Amino acid sequence: MLQLPEPTTSCLRTLASVEDAYEHCRQITAKYSKTFYLGTLLMSAAKRRAIWAIYVWCRRTDELVDGPNANLTNDETLDQWERRLENIFAGHPHDHFDMALVDTLKRYPLEIQPFRDMIAGQRMDLYRSRYETFDELHLYCYRVAGTVGLMSTTVMGMDNTPRTTPWEQSKPLHNPIDEAIALGIANQLTNILRDVGEDARRGRIYLPLEDLALFNYTEADLMKGVVDDRWRALMQFQIQRARKFYVQAESGIGALSEDARLPVWSALMLYSQILDVIERNGYDNFNRRAYVPSYKKMVSLPIALLRAKVL
Repeated sequence: MLQLPEPTTSCLRTLASVEDAYEHCRQITAKYSKTFYLGTLLMSAAKRRAIWAIYVWCRRTDELVDGPNANLTNDETLDQWERRLENIFAGHPHDHFDMALVDTLKRYPLEIQPFRDMIAGQRMDLYRSRYETFDELHLYCYRVAGTVGLMSTTVMGMDNTPRTTPWEQSKPLHNPIDEAIALGIANQLTNILRDVGEDARRGRIYLPLEDLALFNYTEADLMKGVVDDRWRALMQFQIQRARKFYVQAESGIGALSEDARLPVWSALMLYSQILDVIERNGYDNFNRRAYVPSYKKMVSLPIALLRAKVL
């Protein structure tokens, strides 16, 4: 089981500097989430460092249930992790990754609840390998990914450009919380569709069972990796749902601070293209992992820049 010792003075003396701590977070982000990392490079230095720190905490939380030592994780492990989270918010880091997040908390008004909610999402993975309805899956997606949208939006900041016309001045500033959550959910639904074969090999089915029944496709079919007209129709239905969340997320980007719009547009466009690749692969996401080639990512950037300027 993961051991989470209480911080001591001697332990804290051995921690890396804040700069080194952020560099460790940068390396982890670049290694494990290339598309996401590309988007962060378009942010200001302060914001991208904060996002790296948040990403690493989220990844480490996910690794407790999905990582190489996941078989050792239980409720007590997650209880300890939550107590460690409380220490971080109290300004007491256990290691250099925690140190980066502690520094981020000094710079941005992050709340602890989205972090707690993410841990609750990992608890769901401890005991659930099936979801009967989309409402159940939606809750899971909020906890493990929508929360990331909330954390990130706090770092991104809102558009504070002075309003000069009377009709603009009378309009309240829009805080795109729902749109931020929608982007996280869209990303998680995309992950589920991309990784459906890998999850099946681990005995997990994240697609709602009510949706499988709607298309007369069975759990046994999924475990065998059957790709037929039923599966393709089911995938088209799931992709359409994910795209609706991306559209909802797009409507909130203009409310973000100006220097955050390009990286968010870039990340949204790059990640949503995974759905396009699934379609081009004939919906065979059992045997063909969907990924966006580097040249496609580069082509997307000028379009993202245009959208960031005019939308």
